[in-house]
Parts: sequence; structure tokens; C-alpha cells
Amino acid sequence: MSIRTFGSQNQILANVENKVAYPVTVNATGVTADSHGRKIIPAGTPIGGAKNALQDDTVVLSVANDATAQGVLEHDIDVTAGESAGTMIVWGWVNEYRMKNVTVSDEAKTALNGKVTFIKRNDM
Repeated sequence: MSIRTFGSQNQILANVENKVAYPVTVNATGVTADSHGRKIIPAGTPIGGAKNALQDDTVVLSVANDATAQGVLEHDIDVTAGESAGTMIVWGWVNEYRMKNVTVSDEAKTALNGKVTFIKRNDM
């Protein structure tokens, strides 16, 4: 038996009304298990890959804190058991102060320039 805890999601968006996001599938490539054996990819993590997920909805993305970033995860996802569904923000404003345990590289920010804008506003 598996016990899961549900609660409110961490809101990383600086403006929730102005965003564009799409459902995607994300794999566990490059994700390290925590002390409980769970592989959780936190909200705000850049994801992407060689193939464009907006042109092919069968593409499976990975953590991509580099030039292959296509967007960022809107919510935490659990990839412990393998591929999982997530929501990728491809346009909008993300508040870096709300991203827990995520640092976006300059390379990923460049890849997302004009799509996802990273700001630093008061944490709520």
C-alpha cells in the first residue's frame, strides 16, 4: 500500500492570469531520489530535450537546465515510478523567490528568453 499526502500546490507564477502552459510527459532522467526514495521534480525546473514538445505531443521531456529548455514545470511532479504527466509553462512570469530548491542556469534562461520571464519579487 502507498500513502500519498495531498495539499495545495506551490504557486511559482508571478501573474497567474497571464500564462500559457501545456500538458507534457516528463521522465526521471537525471533526477536523484530524496532520502525517502522519491524522485520529485520541483516546480520551476526547466524541462526540454532535442525534440519540440509543442510540435509533437508524444515527446517525453527531461530536466533540461541548459540550451534545450523548452519551458518550466508549473507544479512539482513525482517521477519515482517512471514517466509522469506535468504542466509546462511556455510563456509567462515566474517568481524565482517562490521556486523551492531550483536554480535556473543562465543557459536555460537564454533558451527561454522572450517566453518565460524570471523575476524576483517578495515571497508570499
